Amino acid sequence: MKRLFLIFCLLVSGFFLVAPGPVSAGDAHTVYVVKVAGDVAPGMAAYLKRALDDIPEAPHQTIVLDLDTFGGRVDSALMIVDLITAADSKGKTIAFVSRKAISAGALIALACNELVMKPGTTIGDCAPIMVGSQGPEMLGEKFQSPLRAKFRALAKKNGYPEALAESMVTADMEVFRVVTKDGGTFYMDALEYEEMDEAQKSAVVSKKTVVAKGELLTMDDIEARDLGFSQMTVSSVKEMLAAMGIDDTDIVVMEQQWSEGLMRWLGTLAPLLMLIGLGALYTEIKSPGFGVPGIVGIICLALFFMNQYAVGLADYTELLIFLLGLVLIGIETFVLPGFGIAGIAGAVCIIVSFVLAMQGFVLPDPDMPWQTDLMVNNVIQVLGAVVTAFLAALFLLRFVLPRLSAVVSGPYLSATLSEARADATANTGAGVGDRGTAATSLRPAGKMKIGPEMYDVVTEGEFLDKGTPVVIIAVRGNVLVVSRETTQ
Repeated sequence: MKRLFLIFCLLVSGFFLVAPGPVSAGDAHTVYVVKVAGDVAPGMAAYLKRALDDIPEAPHQTIVLDLDTFGGRVDSALMIVDLITAADSKGKTIAFVSRKAISAGALIALACNELVMKPGTTIGDCAPIMVGSQGPEMLGEKFQSPLRAKFRALAKKNGYPEALAESMVTADMEVFRVVTKDGGTFYMDALEYEEMDEAQKSAVVSKKTVVAKGELLTMDDIEARDLGFSQMTVSSVKEMLAAMGIDDTDIVVMEQQWSEGLMRWLGTLAPLLMLIGLGALYTEIKSPGFGVPGIVGIICLALFFMNQYAVGLADYTELLIFLLGLVLIGIETFVLPGFGIAGIAGAVCIIVSFVLAMQGFVLPDPDMPWQTDLMVNNVIQVLGAVVTAFLAALFLLRFVLPRLSAVVSGPYLSATLSEARADATANTGAGVGDRGTAATSLRPAGKMKIGPEMYDVVTEGEFLDKGTPVVIIAVRGNVLVVSRETTQ
């Protein structure tokens, strides 16, 4: 038990390690390299917030985000975009695509002031999708519109082609490269081109389709440079800095702490932690004493809530709602008979606490329609975990725990009551033929008085009023059966 507690304390302490203070910058140009790899999720956003906060406000510095991601959650990507935008005050931000920046990764890349790619890398394809019964499905205009606006704003801010940036989100766009007589090169969608007046169209020298309708813009390093996104193609950060003329540099790599890696790993296990925790606690409530199921349940749920708190999705409110739910269910189980309002309210509180702990908002924002999908997905996950935990606990209580005596050493009681017999005559002294009066109404059970003694009795279905003369007609186990006494 002590070892288990020690391991638990070590795990929990990782979430509250004090991050190292800001790295001091010298007189030389300082370059901070921040790795952005894996799924875009709340754990990644929490790690990047810590890393960017650790970079001091100082002159002559550059922040490089080393990107290698297939994307992930839109809400986490938008949070990261805000963090990068806020970091502009600390120096120029550069997205260095070391392998891929797909979907939400492309959004993060365009949030940086400049883009640089390694040979053979790719960027693009940020259409919002939802995995349904028919597989991945692209979401409609309601979802694409706010994302397209975000891409357009980032492109305008950092000097990327706006129409091409929007075409990473929407497959219905057809984008042309238009060259005019004065040597200007523009990228515009088909609608913009059609709205040009005759004078403007007459100035067009060539028009070439860059993104066909029905396609999403995805570029390799050569295409990204040709289309005005990537500044250059280089093999490493050092080569990039040399090409930019930044020679006298201190390169500081912002490493992910082990606790942050643990957070990101636990984030993928959140539904499983929730399922095991609920199942273990229910098993503990239904079994006598306090043992392993209770310890496992507390550890799993503690890890779940602390992880959600550490990545910024939950606070004390969700934990208090969960504890309130446990208290209500405890009152229903141990104080009130049956299962009524308190039990239902407790179950609702627990479900609400889990749903809120898995998202960074209470109710979906109409301007961010993906929040509705996220909330629905969270509700389904939580309800699935609750039902599965309940069924798993019932299985343990019915089939597993009763058989533990076969594999766990005793001592156990070996005696049984298979040969025991209970007889009312032996235990009470009353027997067949004894007469008395009904001390209460028999409906059909009640009490009978024989002399000064009172006995619990039952009739064979007849209802008798208080004071009716009765006689014991049978003794069945420990039950006295009576009938109305008839006069001869």
